[in-house]
Amino acid sequence: MREANPDIELDATDRRLIVATQGGLPRVSRPYDALAGELNITAGEVLQRLQRMLDRGVIRRIGAVPNHYAIGYTANGMSVWDVDDKHIDRLGIEVGALEFVTHCYRRPRRLPDWPYNLFAMVHSQNREEVAARVAEIAVLLGDACRAHDILYSTAILKKTGLRIAG
Repeated sequence: MREANPDIELDATDRRLIVATQGGLPRVSRPYDALAGELNITAGEVLQRLQRMLDRGVIRRIGAVPNHYAIGYTANGMSVWDVDDKHIDRLGIEVGALEFVTHCYRRPRRLPDWPYNLFAMVHSQNREEVAARVAEIAVLLGDACRAHDILYSTAILKKTGLRIAG
């Protein structure tokens, strides 16, 4: 992960661009053109400014955040794993590469109550399919895995990043 450069200077247009995009890109066929019109600059300048801020770590990413429920994935299970520390980096990469795992990351254990150190999110249309995919992960982890569980989502939480005032 890139670290933000505290020495970077943002001008008023950069700040207006951040404010204009922090709630998401405009939902139009040409969002950068829409932003350009709003900021009174060209779409090319919008793209250059965003790329510069990405390169310098001012913003970390531009990506889609799907509403899994709206697209039919109503069984969302965070699988949690107690994986041998000697193998977790290699196995975490392999689990994260599975086409049905949307994100995978390592976290420290919180013993004695929480033995899990690897997390892998699996989305599906039903819990049986999630369980089947988690069983595939268990096979991949093999003897390096001591225990696992599935934590299913029961509510939609709003996903937002840091917001700055306009």
